[in-house]
Amino acid sequence: MRYLTAGETHGPQLTAIIEGFPSNVTIDFEAVNEQLARRQKGYGRGRRMQIEKDTVNIVGGVRHGKTTGAPIALVVENNDWKHWTSIMNIEPIEGNDESKRRVNRPRPGHADLNGGLKYNQRDLRNILERSSARETTMRVAVGGMARELLKEFGIKVAGQVIRIGEVEVQRQELPIDELIRITEESPVRVTDKDAEARMIAAIDAAKEDGDTLGGVVECIIEGVPTGLGSHVQWDRKLDGRIAQAVLSIQAFKGVEFGIGFEAAKRRGSSVHDEIMHDEERGFYRATNRAGGFEGGMTTGEPIVVRGVMKPISTLYKALQSVDIDTKEAFTAQVERSDTCAVPAAGVIMENVIAWEVAKAFMEKFGGDSLEEIRRNYDSYLEQIKSY
Repeated sequence: MRYLTAGETHGPQLTAIIEGFPSNVTIDFEAVNEQLARRQKGYGRGRRMQIEKDTVNIVGGVRHGKTTGAPIALVVENNDWKHWTSIMNIEPIEGNDESKRRVNRPRPGHADLNGGLKYNQRDLRNILERSSARETTMRVAVGGMARELLKEFGIKVAGQVIRIGEVEVQRQELPIDELIRITEESPVRVTDKDAEARMIAAIDAAKEDGDTLGGVVECIIEGVPTGLGSHVQWDRKLDGRIAQAVLSIQAFKGVEFGIGFEAAKRRGSSVHDEIMHDEERGFYRATNRAGGFEGGMTTGEPIVVRGVMKPISTLYKALQSVDIDTKEAFTAQVERSDTCAVPAAGVIMENVIAWEVAKAFMEKFGGDSLEEIRRNYDSYLEQIKSY
């Protein structure tokens, strides 16, 4: 499976095309749209979330509630387009830089300057419009479709916020359904009520100062069979592919699996997961410090991934930059921004990981229809059960 997205943050719509999705998968349209709604929630979001109420329209590849095997076309319309029809028009327009909303002062921490230099653009709006995190709307929609496939095989995806700024949660081991329920009720997607209150206070303080906050988010996927991914080539290792997907999310700067960087502090005897066996479960690990991976392949234990998001680069406390025309120092131009998007970023991370897992699932059990995949899947489970 593969997909491409297109569209700009202030353009008329965002678009995705998914190729290789199997036929006969039932699509719960409300569930897919719920992923988009989750992306727009979270304490600390900016005014854009009051303008856009994202809903995906499936305009190809699905008929009567089921996928057909044809490419799936997804569209999310930008409600804010009505205010940008002239500025973002594909036709040439007359006017000065102000009327065209030209951007000539690159913002620190953004793609503006690098993209302008790379693509030889004198209007940095041509860079920021596509590099904006608004692009992740379509990746969440695509991830929502992947979740519909994973759901057919009992694979569940959940996420939670671990840290915002200096505030870290007190970890709790909860069943995945309870984790989903509690975090969905929290404005910062945590299970720790004390940390929730302190996180909200920290976001309020940063907003008052015209500043922003980052954090750490965690994704857990349960029900994944042993053997997704492969050790035989570097680019087939599923944990490596997931890491790339996570780091492709705007503002993400780090990723770890299981105990992650904590492993550097420990001896090997307290890092590696001992292998166990019983008749009911077959082979399993006594612990899951590896986060569900060994040798680039899933172990059958839950996948546990954490991502680090830096504070959003657009500050109302503007940082210094340089005008690309005059080369003089200025304070950077401010586009509409969030104070903290960590809870929303966790939703994005869940969905890009769901896509990578679904893609690896299709590589392992590939078929053109859900029924063919299920036969391959069931046969494989019998194989490893009798190993």
